Amino acid sequence: MSGLGPATVPAMTGAGRLERRLGLGDAVVVGAGSMIGAGVFAAWAPAAEAAGTGLVVGLAIAAAVAFANATSSAQLAAVHPESGGTYVYGRRQLGPAWGHIAGWGFVVGKTASCAAMALTVGAYLWPGREQIAAVVAVGAIAAVNIGGLSRTVAVTRFLLVASLTALALVVLTGWSGDEADITRLTPVEGGPHDVLRSAGFLFFAFAGYARIATLGEEVRDPRRTIPLAIPGALSAVLVVYAIVAVTALATVDASALARSDAPLRLVLGDAGDGVLGVVVRLGAGVAALGVLLNLIPGVSRVVLAMARNRELPGWLADVDRDRSLPLRAELTVTVVVMALVVVLDLRSAIAVSGVAVLTYYAVTNAAALALGPEHRRWPRWMAIGGLIGCVVLVGALPLGALVGGIAVLGAGVAARTIVRWRSVPPSDPGHGTAT
Repeated sequence: MSGLGPATVPAMTGAGRLERRLGLGDAVVVGAGSMIGAGVFAAWAPAAEAAGTGLVVGLAIAAAVAFANATSSAQLAAVHPESGGTYVYGRRQLGPAWGHIAGWGFVVGKTASCAAMALTVGAYLWPGREQIAAVVAVGAIAAVNIGGLSRTVAVTRFLLVASLTALALVVLTGWSGDEADITRLTPVEGGPHDVLRSAGFLFFAFAGYARIATLGEEVRDPRRTIPLAIPGALSAVLVVYAIVAVTALATVDASALARSDAPLRLVLGDAGDGVLGVVVRLGAGVAALGVLLNLIPGVSRVVLAMARNRELPGWLADVDRDRSLPLRAELTVTVVVMALVVVLDLRSAIAVSGVAVLTYYAVTNAAALALGPEHRRWPRWMAIGGLIGCVVLVGALPLGALVGGIAVLGAGVAARTIVRWRSVPPSDPGHGTAT
């Protein structure tokens, strides 16, 4: 199916279409808002536990893999401007089964990410009552999203500014203190496997740019907007992450970062007990809310696309005409996230998310490799590097998360196989097979 062009994308079926309301600036805001707050407030702890100061190298590796994945997503989005991201790209370029693996990986991974972000809100805003705060946060975000995507983008702009302000205060406070010492970053700790594991955790911090690809039906001129927005948002966020990572390691021992679910509070030192600490904690909570605000709609768009193809219950394919959003899918995702925050801790949620989302991007790169030369905007070796990087980072994650993630992904594939097998009449010579 290599080389499919825009003309091959079929007309959408279902209860309705989404509206193209967003421009390039809006798409970049959505992408940055989906990333800032994810790793920058939460992922340093497991990364530091894995590799100590070697997490700086892990950050560079995670960024390189993320950029390769981003170029593949951008190319595919220009050819297939539909909601659903790699679920659609995999179906078009590789076949329905690969699309299903990608879509299910996205749903599982990003739902776990939503739980992680909600728990991050609790870790900063209500330590000791993280789960209660997480459930409240998810409910509040659902109320905002029900107002429609235009409201979501407007709120995201506010949350993004608040998040960057809080990070600026953390950086300035960290470097103004007596404890700041750049030599803390040396020697670089951790062996190759440790560094790769830290990269697997830190990839969680970049994965929000996939949200831009799910806007295929909601941005104006998607063939131009999405390929520009994805690398633009990713590059800007990488600069922020690098500054925060160096600041954190220069002011706090890596072992202390590893033990905290709210690591940037440690950077403030004694200043964290005063007004500044309150402001930064609020900023961190707001940042996580910003990610959550965009992740839930992103998951719901993939659920919408899968439901349209009857790979999830068909009633989830409904688009509310008044709000121009998949209301049933969004509410269903909200309920599932609320359930997950009750049963998962922050680090487990990040690890499971990593396994599923890296699987999603492995399919993304494979689909990009299937594009014809006329649709290729980036060299082929970048997609190959992204594919290899995803496989390596998945293998480096903790064994428990790897087994759990593979089990959930396998359950989705098995369920699809059973449904397709049962839907084929017994007289059909292909009965018992699945594509």
